[in-house]
Amino acid sequence: MQISFRNSKLGKVLNSERQLLVVYGQDNGRRIARRLQNIADAATLEELSRLPHTRVHQLTGDRDEQISVDVRHPYCLILACDHDETPRKPDGGLDWARITKVQVIEIADTH
Repeated sequence: MQISFRNSKLGKVLNSERQLLVVYGQDNGRRIARRLQNIADAATLEELSRLPHTRVHQLTGDRDEQISVDVRHPYCLILACDHDETPRKPDGGLDWARITKVQVIEIADTH
């Protein structure tokens, strides 16, 4: 999948292994880098959801249509579809099989 970032500051941190380790620590930094690589390697969001330990799921409430990808409890990568027109199923839900571009919004504890 193609990955973009909510802003340049987040992109700078997440695109630099050194910055990841400084900001998030050794263990979490490496896990975040691995998860970003998983996202980049997957063709679609549906393919990503089949990987072990990713626990990909759609959020609700004020985070409706955002996607959470586990890094290490309690931290998750929060993604949004980055298509011009959001791929949808006939029932109106997100069509994970057609989502090939995502934007990393933040790394957060949503629990």
